[in-house]
Amino acid sequence: MTTAYTELPLVVPGPDSPSIEPVLVVPSYRGTVNRYGAPAWPMAPLIDNPSAPRTTIHWTNFPDTTREEFRLIAWHMVNRALPDTFLVGKVPSWRTRQSAPAIYQAALTWSHFAHWLDKRGITSLDACTEEVFHDYGLRLSRQPGIGRSTVGHHLTALTRLWAFDEAGVLPRGIAEPPWNREGRDDYLPAATPSGGENATEPLSPDTMGPLLIWALRVVEDFADDILAAWAENRRLTARAAKAKATPAARATLKAYFTDLIQRGQPIPTHDHPGGRRFALTYIAGINGASHSQTNGVVGSRHGGLGLNQYMLDNPGGCPLAIPVTGLVDGKPWKPVLDFTEALTLMRHLGTAAFIVLSYLTGMRPQEVLGLRTGCCPDPESGRHLIHGHVYKTATDENGNHRSAGELRDVPWVAIAPVVSAIRVLERIVGDTPLLFDGAAHDFNTKRSFTGTVTFKSWRDRIEDFAVWASDLAKALGRPHETVPADPNGAIGTQRFRRTLAWHIARRPGGLVALAIQYGHLRTSISSGYASRSRDGIHQLLDVETARATADTLTTLHADLADGVGVSGPAARRAIHAASQAPAFAGTVFTVRAARAVLKDASLAVHDNPHSYLMCVYNREKALCHRLADRRDAPRLDRCEPTCANVTRTDHHADQLISMAEALEKQSVELVPVPLAHRLQARAQGLRDLAEKHRRDRITTLPEASA
Repeated sequence: MTTAYTELPLVVPGPDSPSIEPVLVVPSYRGTVNRYGAPAWPMAPLIDNPSAPRTTIHWTNFPDTTREEFRLIAWHMVNRALPDTFLVGKVPSWRTRQSAPAIYQAALTWSHFAHWLDKRGITSLDACTEEVFHDYGLRLSRQPGIGRSTVGHHLTALTRLWAFDEAGVLPRGIAEPPWNREGRDDYLPAATPSGGENATEPLSPDTMGPLLIWALRVVEDFADDILAAWAENRRLTARAAKAKATPAARATLKAYFTDLIQRGQPIPTHDHPGGRRFALTYIAGINGASHSQTNGVVGSRHGGLGLNQYMLDNPGGCPLAIPVTGLVDGKPWKPVLDFTEALTLMRHLGTAAFIVLSYLTGMRPQEVLGLRTGCCPDPESGRHLIHGHVYKTATDENGNHRSAGELRDVPWVAIAPVVSAIRVLERIVGDTPLLFDGAAHDFNTKRSFTGTVTFKSWRDRIEDFAVWASDLAKALGRPHETVPADPNGAIGTQRFRRTLAWHIARRPGGLVALAIQYGHLRTSISSGYASRSRDGIHQLLDVETARATADTLTTLHADLADGVGVSGPAARRAIHAASQAPAFAGTVFTVRAARAVLKDASLAVHDNPHSYLMCVYNREKALCHRLADRRDAPRLDRCEPTCANVTRTDHHADQLISMAEALEKQSVELVPVPLAHRLQARAQGLRDLAEKHRRDRITTLPEASA
């Protein structure tokens, strides 16, 4: 593709010239290309990334005075690459050729700039002097609420405006923006310590826990039922569509309704904004009649009794003749599968698979949506691997963006639930290449989609899934598994990676391990990022682990100041580490700052609420590692009570007593005596640990010591 760009000659396009040169149209595009003089230029012919938005440049958004000048420069930006000399002195992320979404964003910036020029009475781009750019740059930096990164993107787009004008066939003589030579600092808002993905709030455990549990149940336990229901729904719908109106079919329908009335059975119906309505497609399908003939029968009087009134008095569902095999605690998750809910269930099945993949792989949403059928073949031995594509950093041999992406050099490691989600998606989409193909997942109308289901649709579907799962939890008598609203807003698609990092860093034996038994997720996720120079989710893991460390030290520092006691072999090391907590007050960690904290061995204090202790980590003293295991971090899922790194606070001792009381109560209620004895022994062991803490505890306040 780069060769095509460089070989295209400089020409002046005419009104009927294509807005995108034919040689640049991606092979997967099947639509038309608008002409140069059209009021809009769709960018879809340049996009091969299935999850990228299909944006359009609308020329009506530009003022009349400068529209055609901007149009010509934009045409060069779309169809030509800048000379390599343009990259001299630029940061490595700059390219001579941008992606279609980046071209659209640049044109959007130009539109804002054009209107600003128009308000100042500037009617031609040849009047864009250094002073004009200087004034506009200062205006950008002073806008309230605009971030440093956003302003930087605006400045880059205006630099490209100058560059493409200079390299174009009819240059207007636009001046070089001053920030291109003097630097950007004077035109950027003050820097903030963190941003982007690191600033995204993780989902609350109260929300993420039941959401994941229900997503896993749908994928692993309900999928066969849902797919069978959908297949039967499609069969009955097709049968009704193909049926012919015949006297025999009419007689069958009358006999069907007569039998229902005589037995006092309900009429199959579906919800409608105006009330219950006959489920005509279902009735026609099970009787082998046409839709129109069925409608005619229910609209007439039958046997002296109006069917419409009987239906209103006896509305019923549309049960499918397929068994329910999925279980929750040994009981069917639904009494019967209904024709009218099959479409909704398929939508939730796809959403559940998206949630499982997004949360349990650490992939970015774009990487999830870019997965293809066959991406996770069954291995002859060892783990399943996911062969995915990357798009954001995909470039050709000359460093220009490659819309089709490129195969990831290191596959992702897939744990069992992820493999199940991929297998379900492959059954949903069939021969379609993309696992989240928009047309394949549009179960209602099968509209013509290009690429995947959009991010906005996924956001809506995830919220709908949470509501549906909560209703199902209540129906099954499991109110504790409803999905509460997250205190930080909508669940969205971008927060799963951050939430995964949060749970790995703070809940090593908690939420995820309780939802499924799959081993230590940090190891699997890290294996999926092998040889990637510790980028991607490693950054999130480092930041979240540093935050967890700072929170632990801050809490311990406050407890010690209040006279809380600590005990254990590592108690004094814990006190020393807590003394450094005030240095973290108000800190928002960058990746660099987080890694500095993690390298400081004296700060390695990790709270493990599931084992009722803290680990003051020292690799040489750790019992959680095997001899061959040289990772420089504790395995909190393997904490040993006798480890020399253990310390406990009064709070941990209180938790030990509470758990002991709960176990003792449970042992009294149990009939099997051996199990009751084991629970009582466990409870006594917890009481012994709590008593040992009381005997050995020390404090930083002499008067508070035992």
